Amino acid sequence: MMANNEPLAGKRILFVTGRLAQHALENELIKLAPEVGIDYEVAVLPITVAALMTPAWIAKKLEVPSGIDLVIVPGYCQQDLSPLIAILPCPVEAGPRDLRKLRQHFGLGYQPPHNYGESTIEIIAEINHAPRMTLPEIITAAKQLASDGADIIDVGCDPDSTWQGVTDCVKALRGAGLRVSIDSLNSTEITAAVDAGAELVLSVNSSNREAAVDWDATVIAIPDDPATLAGLDDTIEFLAVNNISLRIDPILEPIGCGFAKSLSRYMNVRQRYPDAEMMMGIGNLTELTDCDSAGVNLLLLGICQELAIHSVLTTQVINWSRTSVRECAIARQLVHYAIEQRVPPKHVVRDLVTLRDEELMAFGSEELHRLAADLKDNNYRIFAERDEIHLVSRQLHLSDRDPFVIFEQLLSGQGQSAVPTNLDAAHSFYLGFEMGKALTALTLDKQYTQDQALDWGYLTQEETSHRLTRKKTD
Repeated sequence: MMANNEPLAGKRILFVTGRLAQHALENELIKLAPEVGIDYEVAVLPITVAALMTPAWIAKKLEVPSGIDLVIVPGYCQQDLSPLIAILPCPVEAGPRDLRKLRQHFGLGYQPPHNYGESTIEIIAEINHAPRMTLPEIITAAKQLASDGADIIDVGCDPDSTWQGVTDCVKALRGAGLRVSIDSLNSTEITAAVDAGAELVLSVNSSNREAAVDWDATVIAIPDDPATLAGLDDTIEFLAVNNISLRIDPILEPIGCGFAKSLSRYMNVRQRYPDAEMMMGIGNLTELTDCDSAGVNLLLLGICQELAIHSVLTTQVINWSRTSVRECAIARQLVHYAIEQRVPPKHVVRDLVTLRDEELMAFGSEELHRLAADLKDNNYRIFAERDEIHLVSRQLHLSDRDPFVIFEQLLSGQGQSAVPTNLDAAHSFYLGFEMGKALTALTLDKQYTQDQALDWGYLTQEETSHRLTRKKTD
């Protein structure tokens, strides 16, 4: 905001917009101005949709009143403000494309705090059934997991067999600069992996703890019987007496198999071993629950943060959890901030809000009818609100939930004096694509804005606008 980060308090700002967004902008500024400490004016230029403005067009139409310290134009102008910079008597900047993000633009609302981003939870990402994969496949998968946020790559072995290729695998991963753990109870496999450079062993109980004396690695101590924690104390004592670095995992059970009781065992173990390092295998829940994994991962990492469990083991085999590592990487920062600051993890970052948007902005049928009456060109504007898609153009306002119905109405000339002549293949494809996005937004209660990507949180992929070149500026 402003050159050299000059404070805004006490400044007078001119906001430039079109006719359609005028009322929404003014309503937002009534609330926002006192919080920021600014005075403001709104310049409504002779165009309905602000997104269609260009800096060169604004330069021809805009008159700046005296006493203005800053001009803010719509976000679609952000690529090249030079036509405005050249003529305006004060600084100019592009605001957000979406009015709902105006608070963020002024440093309010969803702004990550200055101390945000720290974490204390290590992510261990398992490559399942590694013996069934080629070495190049393992390396590729491991590098992707590391890129997504994994700290350690866990090589998952198959039970009831000994993998002869484990040494080559671990050496290759270490050669790629990756930290490695070995997931096996087979002492022969574990020994080979540790000798090749694995730093962590999953897992150790009474069946293989004697061999752990010869491993130069940290081990995960697990109970012989998770339901009763039988054998866990004996294994912990054996490892401690032999000065073997350890973490404790009481084993998380899936829902329907003792999930709540298994959570209580983590709390019980934490009370009995207040200073011990612990791990939770969260994949037992994300992989075995018919549910998108993001919320589950956040909840489990919140539990881990509160119990000082500094390691989680996850995997991403089933499709609904195939981004679990990225979700955990985001979640560990959010839960760390929430617990350190003693605040709920709300209104901090929205990266994990992927399915639905927090709030929706609607113009309303009356405003859209007014827009249709005021428009002077035949370009199509698309809106999605009140459970319907709206197609608006000069003297035209069609609405229905089904894009095909709207297109049939358009082709038949419904609500028009004649059948439209501007629907070539490219234009029709564009309208179909945008109305398809609009229907998705209606289905999931998401905000739809023409020519903008839907907000999928950390999964959002920005779109290049494919709006057709306007033949006439209204």
